[in-house]
Amino acid sequence: MAEETKKMPLSVGLPEMPEEIKLAPRKKVIDWRRIFFIALGLVFFTIFYFIPSLPDAKDPAGKVFHLTWEGKMSIGLFLMAGIWWVFEVMPIGATAIGIGLFQVLFQIRSANDALRDFFDPSVWFIFGSVIIGTAFTATGLTKRMAYKMLGIVGEQTKFILLGSFLVVGAMTLIMAHTAVAAATFPLLMAIHALYDDSGKPTRFGKGLFIGMAWSAGAGSIITYLGAARGVAAAGMFKKFTGQDVGFFELIYYMAPIGLLMIFLIWLIIILCFKPERDTIPGLRQKAAELTKELGPMSNKEKFVVATVIAIVLLFVLKAFPPSQAFADLDRAGIMLVGTLLFFLSRTLTVEDLETIPWNIILLFGGAMSIGFCLWQTKAAEWIAIHWLSMFVNAHWLVFVLGIAFFVLMMTNFIMNVAAIAISLPVSLVIAPYLHVAPHVILFASLVTAGMPFILLIGAAPNAIAYESKQFTTGEFFTYGWIGNVVLMVVLAVFIYLIWPLQGMSVLMK
Repeated sequence: MAEETKKMPLSVGLPEMPEEIKLAPRKKVIDWRRIFFIALGLVFFTIFYFIPSLPDAKDPAGKVFHLTWEGKMSIGLFLMAGIWWVFEVMPIGATAIGIGLFQVLFQIRSANDALRDFFDPSVWFIFGSVIIGTAFTATGLTKRMAYKMLGIVGEQTKFILLGSFLVVGAMTLIMAHTAVAAATFPLLMAIHALYDDSGKPTRFGKGLFIGMAWSAGAGSIITYLGAARGVAAAGMFKKFTGQDVGFFELIYYMAPIGLLMIFLIWLIIILCFKPERDTIPGLRQKAAELTKELGPMSNKEKFVVATVIAIVLLFVLKAFPPSQAFADLDRAGIMLVGTLLFFLSRTLTVEDLETIPWNIILLFGGAMSIGFCLWQTKAAEWIAIHWLSMFVNAHWLVFVLGIAFFVLMMTNFIMNVAAIAISLPVSLVIAPYLHVAPHVILFASLVTAGMPFILLIGAAPNAIAYESKQFTTGEFFTYGWIGNVVLMVVLAVFIYLIWPLQGMSVLMK
């Protein structure tokens, strides 16, 4: 009997599998869309490899700008990376690695230059910002903040969105927008979990995180503490014109447009991503119960809050230095203070370090690499001269908007500081021909430099929001153009009407 059992086939007692199922091969699905966009990016790069040269650029003063072979190739790489990023042909961090690799393989820049940019201080600044957000999550601070906010804004989803955007915008008045996005990201994840705990994308989730990224940018233009671009641009402006832009002067002109854009972002979001539900019944009561369950703040929560306050204080001292020592502090170093303290105090552990979204860190490493590539090869300068020379004979308003739009486009691909640094000198050369005052060029450039709405690499908050898995890069790109159009219309109104009423000289007397 035992021998019979041993020889018994395994299929005995089971129903016979239909012949058509047994013979049907497993079909492999080929992602032709992905293959097409991989090929399209490579085609653009190949075209720039084989074309002999591109026409020289000439500024109004007659200076000629020749595009080198390295500059030509950097433009081809720039287009290829943009296509691969927008259409997500592979993880965005892997595309970033490709940027460094192509520079090395095709000798556009040396390996030392191309790969070193992945560890630029700006990338470390983003890393430090992400660690702060991780500390908020690990200690439970984000849940506490989320529940408190929901208790205030109530149960209507549209007001939850508005409240979230205003909180983000307000925090950027005293903190770098990257740090704000990293700190509020887990808070918004907690809010979305209360709205829908399935983990799947929702219209509310898309609007919540895209709106967070955009609002962080809108708020960051108001003060010098919101981002490094303001301080850097003001320094360049003083060097070129001899005129300084004070802290409160910046706030006076930028606060109205920054606040208005946050409200307009909210309107765009509720129209494009109308939440599936108008209200979340019982949310306020549930938030109160959850807050009660958390109990009093723990020592770790208090330590995180104290550390963040200390970091903000260091940024304030850097902006208003009592001594040169504070002015020379690097912002990446300041941001990494929190990283060291959190691990020294065991507020965070090695397990928390393993949760860092390295895909996003690599993304910004690649962004820095392509940005410096365009800058060092003079390709960005060549593009700027060609673009701005088109407006030499245009109406002064078209000229200023043309500068702002150029900065808006460039800041989606390279550092916003670099975009301003490229366009500002050329703009200030052309401006006297059209009797345009220098201040309006600076302020218009700062507005658009702070709000890159279409690509994740345009600003760290964009990439941080992407980690929510609520939207695709294609969706961010598509809806971002609505934000771009609204921004340019609002900027035109401010340049032509609001800023002159506030006392800004937009035309030379």
